[in-house]
Amino acid sequence: MTFNEVRTRFAPSPTGYMHVGNLRTALYAFLLAKKHNGTFILRIEDTDQQRLVEGAVDIIYNTLKTTGLIWDEGPDVGGPVGPYVQSERMGMFKEYALKLVESGHAYYCFCTKEKLEEVRTIQQASNIAPRYDGHCRNLSTDEVQANLEAGIPYVIRQKMPTEGTTSFDDEVYGTITVENTTLDDQVLIKADGMPTYNFANVVDDHTMGITHVIRGNEYLSSTPKYNLLYEAFGWEKPVYVHCAPVMKNHTEKLSKRNGDASFEDLLAKGYLTEAIINYIALLGWSPKGENEVFELSELIQEFDIDGISKSPAIFDTAKLKAINGAYIRKFAPEKFAELALPYIRQTCKREDINVELLAAMLQPRTETFNDIPEQVDFIDELPEYSNELYCHKKMKTNEENSLDALQRVLPVFESMDTWNLESIHEKLFELISEMGVKNGIILWPIRVAVSGKQFTPGGGIDLAEILGKDESIKRIKKGIEQLSK
Repeated sequence: MTFNEVRTRFAPSPTGYMHVGNLRTALYAFLLAKKHNGTFILRIEDTDQQRLVEGAVDIIYNTLKTTGLIWDEGPDVGGPVGPYVQSERMGMFKEYALKLVESGHAYYCFCTKEKLEEVRTIQQASNIAPRYDGHCRNLSTDEVQANLEAGIPYVIRQKMPTEGTTSFDDEVYGTITVENTTLDDQVLIKADGMPTYNFANVVDDHTMGITHVIRGNEYLSSTPKYNLLYEAFGWEKPVYVHCAPVMKNHTEKLSKRNGDASFEDLLAKGYLTEAIINYIALLGWSPKGENEVFELSELIQEFDIDGISKSPAIFDTAKLKAINGAYIRKFAPEKFAELALPYIRQTCKREDINVELLAAMLQPRTETFNDIPEQVDFIDELPEYSNELYCHKKMKTNEENSLDALQRVLPVFESMDTWNLESIHEKLFELISEMGVKNGIILWPIRVAVSGKQFTPGGGIDLAEILGKDESIKRIKKGIEQLSK
């Protein structure tokens, strides 16, 4: 079957959660296909039965659907080159391997596990890199036939050239050349008749018409072997795009075992799907302009292979939070209030609180929704706090002048008939003008007294409006009492 279009694939193994690096591979494959009006394919590579995790296929489906990376062909939607689950394609791989045996590019290997282990032990003792020693490479036709008729177990190995070099071009790393003497005669078909990952990968990519292969750079060392397979079959090679890993820091890769976040974990931490995808796109890829906040449709237009870096990308939580915050600030106020309400209610149960006002205060100060409960946990009940909070170097406040400020604010609050942001602001700034002091001398002590916190979603005036007159006065009195001790 001939295809005259860009065809990319995401071919995960269903072995658990969706790693950030896996999701990035899927994203880049999706963006490249859509940028060129091509086809994005989902293929499930489940041949390693021992590593399969129950429910992992559903995680793959749900993650891609949630993020908007909708596949054009795949197990559930079908397509012209199915089936799209590797275990359902088993009949074809051995046939392809036998074609390589016939053409002299592969051979039967009858070596036992004990024989292979013995060779490996000797190589290790001699400081030689472990590899197959080629014992069965040159068995005669008669010897092979006799072994087959005797029912001796075998694998089929790729016969690597022993001289010269093999080169391939990668869109990120350029031309890479290796000495053929360094290439091991890799197994194509295992003793149980199942294909190895590397062999099935090549056959599937060709038969599915994949034009661009996007994957991690850990496969760079295997690519010469892939190319030799393409050449042995006389197939057109795909365009290779190898991506540097996503790192936790300069020495450690992201790893679930180390507690690093999966896509599901990031959602649970209050990050927006759109922000996660936006940030993951930037892990190793740079857009041409200064803007870094993109909707998925905009990423499709902006994405270019030329922007992919050779250098590893460091997962920077601060940058992810900043991008998430940018998305949150783009919400219409009523939409933000709707999304924020469940998080507000985790710590703020008071029904007399104006949630819309509170949400308006929170929106410009929220980077993830999980920030919200801690920001509003003072509303129902004033927490215990230290008088040190009143001492603010920038505001030039200390315990003494804070006590004086609260003593002056109390009668102002008590005398007010109208309680809203404008009236509170007006009365407090009249007091500030009358006292001839900087704003912070009055406003900082109010903030501490009504919240008991250093960091709040708004200033003292905002918080007083939210809490109401009676509660604000009650807390100002408590602040005076605490500072007077």
